[in-house]
Amino acid sequence: MHSDTLLQLVLDCGAEKAVVIPQSQVVLSDTFRGICEKNQCGMYGRCWVCPPDAGDIHELMARVRAFDKGILYQTISPLEDSFDIEGMHEAAHRHALLAQRIERAVGAPAGQTFHLGSGGCHLCERCSKQESAPCRFPDQALLPLEVCGVDVYRTTKPTPLRYINGQNTVTYFGLLLFREN
Repeated sequence: MHSDTLLQLVLDCGAEKAVVIPQSQVVLSDTFRGICEKNQCGMYGRCWVCPPDAGDIHELMARVRAFDKGILYQTISPLEDSFDIEGMHEAAHRHALLAQRIERAVGAPAGQTFHLGSGGCHLCERCSKQESAPCRFPDQALLPLEVCGVDVYRTTKPTPLRYINGQNTVTYFGLLLFREN
């Protein structure tokens, strides 16, 4: 896959901004698993793409390292104020829909890409994990960046993408890892 083609595809799907980065620029840390275990978001053990069900953090970080490059992309959404939780959830859902559009548009054979989403799955209103049932959409569910150990803040620092985009906004990121032909 050619990086320029993928970059344009991600932008055409609706990403606010996107940039090609070498995999070596993706900052990984296993400390994120400890953050997940503290369960501040309330999804630990309640969502198939979240720990502990997402897999071993070191295996997931090795999977990230197996790719040459990535398209780091973002969406930026306005909020009424910094306490607009509903607006944050709506923006997260819009970002998840974008990630699904990108995934469908890429249509890469299995193993050629590794697409990471933003915080949780967002495909179902309530994850089937909470009903002790299998994932309803295993081929569509994307692992979150942080679950794979990606330090989004430090990964974005050397890029033109900003982690914080002003007061009363929320920014979500995705990363499409690939092998360049």
